[in-house]
Amino acid sequence: MLSNLNGWHLLILILVVLLIFGAPKLPGLARSLGQSMRIFRSEVKAMKDDDSSNAKGNAPDAAASTEPSNDKPTNSNS
Repeated sequence: MLSNLNGWHLLILILVVLLIFGAPKLPGLARSLGQSMRIFRSEVKAMKDDDSSNAKGNAPDAAASTEPSNDKPTNSNS
């Protein structure tokens, strides 16, 4: 859809955004959008790093950590 935008469409879109949000609010809007994109990119990168480390077999065995330990003595009063 965005690939069909030509110069006039983009100009009209910018004017509509200016009318809706107003000129004073646009710098704050752009700043928050930039911060959101930065956070999103870092999270995606972290997920890719986690996936690549799991694929290599560096992750701890999850099944071993879910087994109950028998270190504590049991109290049987029967």
